Amino acid sequence: MTATDTGERRRGSDARPLITDLIDEATVESIAQEAWVALVGEDEILVPLPGDAPVDPVSSWVDVVGPWTGSIVLTTGRRTAEELSRALLREASPEVLEEEDVVDAFGEIANVVGGNVKAALPGPSGLSLPEVGEAPAVRNPGDLCRIDVLWRGEPVSISVQGALPPLPTAP
Repeated sequence: MTATDTGERRRGSDARPLITDLIDEATVESIAQEAWVALVGEDEILVPLPGDAPVDPVSSWVDVVGPWTGSIVLTTGRRTAEELSRALLREASPEVLEEEDVVDAFGEIANVVGGNVKAALPGPSGLSLPEVGEAPAVRNPGDLCRIDVLWRGEPVSISVQGALPPLPTAP
């Protein structure tokens, strides 16, 4: 008879890595800056200064599953998300943006930032399709790397946050 590993036992080598052991704020900021220039425009920079929390927040994110599992989340105000969408769409931007336009464009920005964060992490990982809505909850505050920046004077938060709760500690 063969014993089945139920996952109840954890060996020290099985500990999940925390994002702060794998990536730092400077790397997240660099990835975001490169994505902004590539997608939004050469003159569009992110200023590493925190701003006031948006009144009407909206988030876009992608999930990463691999040796580290979590989400890369961009959060800003709805109006800023619309302006980001216009900047991304450039000449193809309609006079009146539909919700679908914002979901597609803001989601694409999360997809590019998330894909580049995934590439900076160790091991093979999968990347989900982008989602737009209310940000996923932070499940483990110790598994979080966040930067706050301004784009055109408006706050944008970019967080790389673990999706799994902390492992129980031995008594």
